Amino acid sequence: MADRYQQFTLSPIGRQVVKRLGLPAPTPLRRYRPGDPLVSGPLLVGTAAGAQLGDAIAALLQNVRAQVHRAPVEGERYSALIFDATGIASSSQLRELYEFFGPAIRQTDRCGRVIVLGTPPETHHDPHARTAQRALEGFVRTAGKELKRGATAQLVYVAEGAENALDSTLRFLLSAKSAYVSGQVIRISPAEASGGIAAVDWKRPLRDKIALVTGAARGIGEAIAETLARDGAHVVCLDVPAQGGDLAKVANRIGGSTLQLDITAENAAERIAEHFAQRHDGLDIVVHNAGITRDKTIGRMTSQQWDAVLAVNLTAQERIDELLLKSGSPLRPGGRIIGVASISGIAGNVGQANYATSKAGVIGHVQSVAGIAATCGATINAVAPGFIETKMTAAVPLFVREAGRRMNSMSQGGLPVDVAETVAWYANPASAGVNGNVVRVCGQSMLGA
Repeated sequence: MADRYQQFTLSPIGRQVVKRLGLPAPTPLRRYRPGDPLVSGPLLVGTAAGAQLGDAIAALLQNVRAQVHRAPVEGERYSALIFDATGIASSSQLRELYEFFGPAIRQTDRCGRVIVLGTPPETHHDPHARTAQRALEGFVRTAGKELKRGATAQLVYVAEGAENALDSTLRFLLSAKSAYVSGQVIRISPAEASGGIAAVDWKRPLRDKIALVTGAARGIGEAIAETLARDGAHVVCLDVPAQGGDLAKVANRIGGSTLQLDITAENAAERIAEHFAQRHDGLDIVVHNAGITRDKTIGRMTSQQWDAVLAVNLTAQERIDELLLKSGSPLRPGGRIIGVASISGIAGNVGQANYATSKAGVIGHVQSVAGIAATCGATINAVAPGFIETKMTAAVPLFVREAGRRMNSMSQGGLPVDVAETVAWYANPASAGVNGNVVRVCGQSMLGA
C-alpha cells in the first residue's frame, strides 16, 4: 500500500507544510538494484588508539575500490563514516568517538552509513575496557536517532580472531541492502567461510545452494524467495496446500520448486528431511518465515487461538531444527538456519499475547541453539521485522498504521525486500561468523528500543 503521507511530503506544498509544522519528513530510501556499486561516494575512516581492525577494513575498502578519506574535507559528503573503536579501553578514551564524529557527522550523505566497530564487552577481563566497549551501544543508537535523510548507524562487535569474518557484514551494512536496518548491534565470532572469502562470488553468493523458505506464497516469504534466487540459490517454496496456486506462481517466476506441506503436522520435519535428501541431495539454507496471527486480548483469547499461533510460529521451527541439526540430516556443512521473529516479541503488543510469545520464543530458540549449530558447522540467526508494508499491515486501522510507520527513526514503514536482504546476508557463505544474532529490520523503531 502506498504511503500517501510520504508522497505528500515530497510535493512542493508538502515540504512547506512539514517544515512549518515540524512534522516528520521521511526520506525515500536508497535500496539495492543489481549492478549498483557498494558505496555511492567517498568514505571517512577513523581509528582509536590501539585499534585492531585497520588491515581488515583497508582490505575490504580496497577490494570494492572505495575512495577513502582519513580526515574530513570541508564541503564533502560521505556515503559512510567508519570508526574502529576496538582499541578503546577506558571511559576517558571514549572521547575519541566525539573527536571523530563531532566534526564529521553532519557531512553524512543522504542514505549514508555510520558504522562503529568494537570488541564484545563480555570478552574483556579488564572492567574498564568492558565498560567502555558496552558504552558504544548508547552512542550508536543515539547517532541513529540523530541522523537524518535516511542515514543509518550500526555497531559491530568483532571477537578476537574474527577479523577475517568481517567482510560479509561490512558489505551488507555499507550497501543499500541494509536500507531499513538501523541502531543494531551485531556480533561476529571467529569462523571461516566455506571455501574461504576469496571463493565467494559477491554478485551471486548463493550459487549452487539449495534453500527452503516456508510461508513463501506471498508477502515477506515471497520477497525472501525472490532475493535468495536472485543471489543464485535454487529455492524450494513451502506453504500449506490451500496456497498451492500462489505458491506455484512464485516458484515458477524465480525458477524454483514447491513443497506443499502443513509444517504443524507431526511428521512435517521428517517429510522435509526426506524431500531434500531425495530430491536435492541436501539442504543449505532454511528460512522459517511461516507465521500466523490470531489477535485477541488475553482475557478474550481462546485456547485454540493460542495453540494455533504457537504451533505454527514456534513449535514447528523447533521440531524442524532439532532434526536438521542431528547427524545424518540433509543439512550440509555451512548450513544456515534463519528465523523470522518480530519486534512484538521484543516489546510486546496489545492483543498479541500469543504472537508476541511465539516471536520472543523464536529469539530464545536462536540464542539457545546457536552453540549447537556451531558444533555442526552451521549458523542460526533471526530477523525481527517492525512495520513492513504488506497486505496484512494495509488492513490495519488508519491511525494504528500511521503510528507504526512514523514511530521509528526513518518515519516510514519498511518493505518486504528489506527483510529479505537481511536474510540473504545471513545466508551468505561469508557470514559464517554471524551466529546467534537477532537483527531488527524496523528503521530503529521506538518500540522495544
